[in-house]
Amino acid sequence: MTTMKNPNPSSSKLALLSHIKYEHLVAGISGGVTSTLILHPLDLIKIRFAVNDGRTATVPRYDGLGSAFVTIVKKEGVRGLYRGVTPNVWGSGSAWGFYFLFYNAIKTWIQGGNARTPLGPGLHMLAAAQAGILSLVMTNPIWVVKTRLCLQYSEEHAIPDYKRYNGMIDGLSKIYRTEGVRGLYRGFVPGMFGVSHGALQFMTYEEMKNRYNQYRNLPIDIKLSSVEYLTFAAVSKLLAAGATYPYQVVRARLQDQHRSYSGTWHCVTETWRYERIRGFYKGLTPYLLHVTPNICLVMLIWEKFTNNDSI
Repeated sequence: MTTMKNPNPSSSKLALLSHIKYEHLVAGISGGVTSTLILHPLDLIKIRFAVNDGRTATVPRYDGLGSAFVTIVKKEGVRGLYRGVTPNVWGSGSAWGFYFLFYNAIKTWIQGGNARTPLGPGLHMLAAAQAGILSLVMTNPIWVVKTRLCLQYSEEHAIPDYKRYNGMIDGLSKIYRTEGVRGLYRGFVPGMFGVSHGALQFMTYEEMKNRYNQYRNLPIDIKLSSVEYLTFAAVSKLLAAGATYPYQVVRARLQDQHRSYSGTWHCVTETWRYERIRGFYKGLTPYLLHVTPNICLVMLIWEKFTNNDSI
């Protein structure tokens, strides 16, 4: 197993900074923005399913994925399917950009600059987890606004003005004025658990690529075909999603302006008390339909962009 060297702190920081490559930032932003613009309606529906605890009268109820699409278009128009798309584009673009930037800098630093050095599952997970934490700190306020915009319903009239947002900037300013910095970081704790999702996904993705190339007796950094990248991306995402999805439900409910929980544990216990295990998997179907093509697009654009290849 590859081990990390422990030089003095100042030289270590300089070495890490020397591995930052901004093409990874651009590739991540491009992939995140493209996939979000195409797949946002599924993300919106996933959020609405996730927060529907059956006890909040103001929240619409849908019988299924098709029913959700029809009901939203009927009551809110096609525009209703794109509520929250602006912060989602900003959030996904910046989150993926920062994630790839940090992940590749940390990974290359651990490898000592040699891209053909295999890291193993543990170090892949470590690099992915560190990148995930750094990205979450920088983007959590955007995710709060995105969730709340997705949960604004056209038939709501009794909601206070300070809880109704006219866009991303208006949402950020109102949340900060009424709830402070703490309001902008609602859902941060379950989001930290969500770091395990990204870590598990990237570890699986990298290990599948490495083992595949080793099986073919090729260097681990050799380019793959688009179909191979797409296959590894889809499989790794499905495994990570199935293992960690409940944190998505908890985070969405903590960020919902229609309910108030005293904290993460209160949300978990209330969900278990009234909905049992099914409550933690609400919205899983639209989520999988959203994230599987999403991750395929993002990873393909990233791999091709950073390898200077054509899709």
